[in-house]
Amino acid sequence: MTPECERIHPFRCPLRCVWSRSQQAALAFFVPPHSRTGPRVTSNVMSMTTSAAVPAGSEDAITGGGSVTERLVEANQRYADAFTDPGMDARPVLGVAVVSCMDARIDLHAALGLALGDCHTIRNAGGVVTDDVIRSLTISQRALGTRSVVLIHHTGCGLESLTEEFRHDLEMEVGQRPSWAVESFRDADQDVRQSMQRVRTSPFLLHTDDVRGFVFDVKTGLLREIDPA
Repeated sequence: MTPECERIHPFRCPLRCVWSRSQQAALAFFVPPHSRTGPRVTSNVMSMTTSAAVPAGSEDAITGGGSVTERLVEANQRYADAFTDPGMDARPVLGVAVVSCMDARIDLHAALGLALGDCHTIRNAGGVVTDDVIRSLTISQRALGTRSVVLIHHTGCGLESLTEEFRHDLEMEVGQRPSWAVESFRDADQDVRQSMQRVRTSPFLLHTDDVRGFVFDVKTGLLREIDPA
């Protein structure tokens, strides 16, 4: 592991340093900032929590000995000990599906004022609408009754620094080009518009009249709506 990779990720560079320094820097946007400390970010409109503002006692549970997965399993045991069946139906209470980036800085439920059972959450790198997102949305609407779709990109997204060369780098390393596209972009606003268009023109979705797109500001916690025009 290079010093640069060790700075970006304390455990291991997952692709063994195949990408360039600029791409390594982009990866930092997807790495949970467990080591940072700071206040909870709040707003009069919406609020979010980050891994830099975990509740008292949670940090010890996360950073104890053992592998990360082992610590997660131990945390689940403590969760299950106090768990009671909420008796919920699988259908989201609010009838909405939210598509967002997997960025670890975004706490969707806190940022949108959502509770357990309110929505379907679909997350991937960039929050882009891919064929698999359409698959999930189709099942969400046709089998589980959702009608509204909310699409959320965010500021400082790592996909803004990647290119399709990422696929070429992978091919050079493993001898096979990935079948999927990176779906990188330079303009988050424009990519939200493209995502809205993909949802609205999909023949598989029953409900495309209530599709709205936003960019989430990771510094302020605010959503900014994107005009589809």
